[in-house]
Amino acid sequence: MLPVRPWWKRQGLSGRSRRAGLLAIALAISLGMALLAQWSGWRLLEARAFDYFSTTAPPPLSDRGPVIVAIDEPSFAEIGAQWPWPRSYHALLVESLRKAGATAIGIDIILAEPSTKGGDAELAAAVGPDVVMAADETVIETPHAAQRLLTQPLPMFLQTGAKHGVASIVLDGDGVLRRLPAYGDGFALELARMVKPDVAQPRGSELMQVAGPARSYQTVSYYQALDPTGFLPPGIFKDRIVLVGLSLQSAPAADDSSPDALPTAHTVHTGRLISGVEAQATILDNLLRNLSIAQLPAPMSALVILAGAMIGAACVWRGSSWRSLVFTLAGLAAVTVLAWLALRYGRVFVPPLAPAAALVLVAGAQELRDFAEERRLRAGIVRAFSQYLSPALVERLAANPTQLRLGGETRELTLLFCDVRGFTTISESLKGEPQRLTELINRLLTPLSEVVMAKGGTIDKYIGDCLMAFWNAPLDDPDHALHAVQAAAGMFEALDRLNAELQAEAGASGVPLLRIGIGVNSGTCVVGNMGSERRFDYSALGDAVNLASRLESASKEVGVPLLIGEDTAVRIGDRLPLLPLARISVKGRETPVVVWTMLPGEADPAVGDALRALIALPESEARQQATRLVKTGGSLAGYYERVAAGELDLP
Repeated sequence: MLPVRPWWKRQGLSGRSRRAGLLAIALAISLGMALLAQWSGWRLLEARAFDYFSTTAPPPLSDRGPVIVAIDEPSFAEIGAQWPWPRSYHALLVESLRKAGATAIGIDIILAEPSTKGGDAELAAAVGPDVVMAADETVIETPHAAQRLLTQPLPMFLQTGAKHGVASIVLDGDGVLRRLPAYGDGFALELARMVKPDVAQPRGSELMQVAGPARSYQTVSYYQALDPTGFLPPGIFKDRIVLVGLSLQSAPAADDSSPDALPTAHTVHTGRLISGVEAQATILDNLLRNLSIAQLPAPMSALVILAGAMIGAACVWRGSSWRSLVFTLAGLAAVTVLAWLALRYGRVFVPPLAPAAALVLVAGAQELRDFAEERRLRAGIVRAFSQYLSPALVERLAANPTQLRLGGETRELTLLFCDVRGFTTISESLKGEPQRLTELINRLLTPLSEVVMAKGGTIDKYIGDCLMAFWNAPLDDPDHALHAVQAAAGMFEALDRLNAELQAEAGASGVPLLRIGIGVNSGTCVVGNMGSERRFDYSALGDAVNLASRLESASKEVGVPLLIGEDTAVRIGDRLPLLPLARISVKGRETPVVVWTMLPGEADPAVGDALRALIALPESEARQQATRLVKTGGSLAGYYERVAAGELDLP
């Protein structure tokens, strides 16, 4: 029979084995997830997680952040000229912004080709050291080399001190703008250095913190900036960096094709794009306010994955239950919150998907492992106890194995011994037909066993023609004494039905009636797995067991088929019609014990009254009365004969 405690609660080698297996699972999954995290497809998943994390409660915008002068639809309507506009307009704009107090001006328009001679001259005269003009970089990859092509503004625009900056954007594999460009002469970087000379050049790995959807930064129309005193609040450009570029009034959808519209981390919420000049403003804001987000190095990411796996192991360390599910969900929430806090306050992106996946996989794998082991354990319990208990009790035991304990335990039990009377004579009559003898015993023990199990008893063993059973183990039974005596009564009824069947089968020849004797007793016993290391049974030991066996044997001497110990009778009380019979001496006991019996359910109440009256008489009168009662005693006739012969001491 299998050990009977849930396997994750067993002590010793098995508990250590489970924990060692759990740690091995955690390490294996950590390694697998660390390798998977290097796959480009997984990185895109983590990038999408970054989109959600970085746009959840982002840092607020500065009220002195960059201002965008948008070349938009209202400006086209007000100016009334086709694009490209005369560059004299740009010259007027630069002068207007400088007059309004702008610290630096960035023109996010590629002006690499000559226009009208007068317009180019006016713009060249207007720009100066406070102006950065956009350049474009194109990299052509060949099998032999990578060629960098730089498209710069006209040299005449740079001769007066204006700078050029590469305004090219680098997108991730899914086409989303997330990283600060690593150009040493980047457009936004050059603007930032005009107000903060020590701004460090991005390495290209820093992630960008977006402010929000399109037009999150303060935006005015081009025509308004040409005459700020007439259209705009006073001081709007004072001590601020101004960026000029194309910006659509209505942000295009993500599936629209536009050369100057870009998806960012915030596109996951709105599905809308931002203009190129807004992207430059975002890069500039990240550089000036140190908003960029560092990525965790690969070794640190591997350690974080291992930490997630260990959290998963901790969730199921003590076993798998609804609590471990709650712990797993709490662990997932903790990983998510910690990753967001690291991004929000530490400006470090800790990829959450790999450690979260490791946590779930470790916990899930151990849950499956525990489930499989629990199924194996329950199947073992069903196999081990199906021969002792009723199917309903076996199911209860399999559903909650904690009701069993490995080894022995001390419990109050009620024990029943049942033996076939005259079995030697029956064996002699069938000594030439062993198969018929076996069939007869099986036909007898089967209904008797069914009665025991129907009353919640545990069949301990069969010893030839003898059956031993007990109640209140392995499952608790507060009314174990009552159920044991009720089972004894049911066994006599089952025997009567079997005798009737045997008589009907035998016909006129007839067969001897089968008879049984039963002893029932209650007391403290040790119950558990008894036997050797190779073979053992679930059994009970103790003085109460011995007395129950002695009562079964003594039932022949007392002259009744059922003897009940006094401890059992006291436990039952008046819930059954029990009657005291005699005080007898049993082997192994120095003092005599009082034994009781119960009359059959259909017995005349007068039989019980007569017995009680007999017991109350003096000994000599009791013998005389017993002689008179022999003929009317029914199942007590044998008892009355022994009382009349002076063979029994009345209680």
